[in-house]
Amino acid sequence: MATSDSLSKTYFQISDVAELLDVPATTLRFWEKEFPTLISPYRNSGGRRYYSPTDIENIRKIIYLLKERGLKLDAAKAELTHNRAGVEKRFEVIERLKQMREQVEQLLSALNSKRQ
Repeated sequence: MATSDSLSKTYFQISDVAELLDVPATTLRFWEKEFPTLISPYRNSGGRRYYSPTDIENIRKIIYLLKERGLKLDAAKAELTHNRAGVEKRFEVIERLKQMREQVEQLLSALNSKRQ
C-alpha cells in the first residue's frame, strides 16, 4: 500500500490509484459515489478523474474499514460520519505498526543473512 512519502505528486490518474492501492478502478468509482464527502477527484474537461493525496489517504481509510475491519458499507459510512477522529486515530496507529513490523522483518532478514 502507498505511504505518504510516495504521494508527492499533486494528482494521480484513476489507473495509478487503482494500482497503488490494489483496488479495481470500478471500485474507486463506486466508492466515490458512496463517500462523496471523502473522495472528490478533480475532473478535467474530458471527464478524466485525478485524485489528490488527500483523496488517496481517505480511500486507504475506507479500505481499512471495509477490508481489514470487515465492516459492511453502511457500517463504514456510519463509522466515518459519527467517529471519524477515532477511525483516523486507529488507522494511523495500525499503519505505524505495519511500518514497524516491516522494519523488524528487514532487520531480522539482514541478521539472518549475516549469520550464513
